[in-house]
Amino acid sequence: MTQLLIHWFVKNPFDTQNPRTRNAYARLSGVTGILMNILLFAGKFLAGTLTGSVAITADSVNNLSDAGSSVISIISFKLAEKPADAEHPFGHARIEYVASLAVAFLIMFLGVELVRDSFDKILHPELAAFNWLAAGVLAASILVKLWLFLFNRKLGKAIDSVVLQATAADSLSDTMATGAVLISSVVSPIIGFSLDGYMGVIVALLIFWSAIGILRETLNKLLGEAPAEEMENMIRKHLLRADGVLGIHDLIVHSYGSGRTFASVHVEVDAKADILLSHDAIDNIEREVLLDHGVQLVIHLDPIVVDDHTVNTLRARVKDLIDTIHPDMSMHDFRVVLGQTHSNLIFDVVVPHECTKSDAQITQEIIRGVKAMDPSYFAVITLDRTYVSCPSHKTKMS
Repeated sequence: MTQLLIHWFVKNPFDTQNPRTRNAYARLSGVTGILMNILLFAGKFLAGTLTGSVAITADSVNNLSDAGSSVISIISFKLAEKPADAEHPFGHARIEYVASLAVAFLIMFLGVELVRDSFDKILHPELAAFNWLAAGVLAASILVKLWLFLFNRKLGKAIDSVVLQATAADSLSDTMATGAVLISSVVSPIIGFSLDGYMGVIVALLIFWSAIGILRETLNKLLGEAPAEEMENMIRKHLLRADGVLGIHDLIVHSYGSGRTFASVHVEVDAKADILLSHDAIDNIEREVLLDHGVQLVIHLDPIVVDDHTVNTLRARVKDLIDTIHPDMSMHDFRVVLGQTHSNLIFDVVVPHECTKSDAQITQEIIRGVKAMDPSYFAVITLDRTYVSCPSHKTKMS
């Protein structure tokens, strides 16, 4: 069913980086959500009125808010479609994250209202008679919401949308919440005790949990979370298979919303290679990554000495030393300045987030280790913290 709707209403469904395609997916999700949730609101509100159940009535209002969330989703994607301008050179795609926050706060507000009504029902319980119409409406609602969860999850994954994934999570929490209300309407008349208010509290907690999950995921994206490992590996593999590339380090990826990804990286090449040829190869790689993966990549050319026995030997020894401090620590930009009284070993060390040692501790351990190799060696160290989840430095042999 979902695939059929995509085929009918989304032109070029596989061009998911295109803002028009993303807008079409969002419009399909939004219109479907509005229609379904308005129907559910009408059915539940009628059932809640007939039975006098505050949980069913509250659940109906939740569906009305879901329809409002769908409206927010449609508007946000339309705004995110706007091209970059002088004030927003990276585009407007992050509006989607702002919309996701709005949905989360709306859900939390409804949770607060439901808690208040539920406690009132606990303090002043009224036992409602079992009603087949109400039970049927709730059962149908569970099936519809479960389908909406699967529907929005598929659309969200297709275009990597935090708003649609939030909508899917909301639908799943609604499914559990409505299930709790259905249990209350069936069990309460049997045991002769009103579970309505207690189930209302459970529904509210589920709503809060859904909202917190949406907030956490959206705030992570706004604060600047580490890129997905798949994205890192894609860039690394593309770079390392290119001719002339000996290794890479200092990979940084910035996301300004789906379809607006920028990255920078240092690429190591043989210092004796023709600089014009190396530069041309780097330009080709940048174009390929943009065309194949939609990532705006900026590459810094980093020439390294590869045929000097002294440098290669010292590089290997320092690398072994660093491995003893932390196995995921890496080194790059290694060079040696030889002198009559002393020699400087100059290099950068990338420290993983898992390493609990301070910069001062790491620096002192490396200095002591280098001195142990030869008292005339001086280590000139620059410590970096990685911006990605994988080890920062990679060569064609690692």
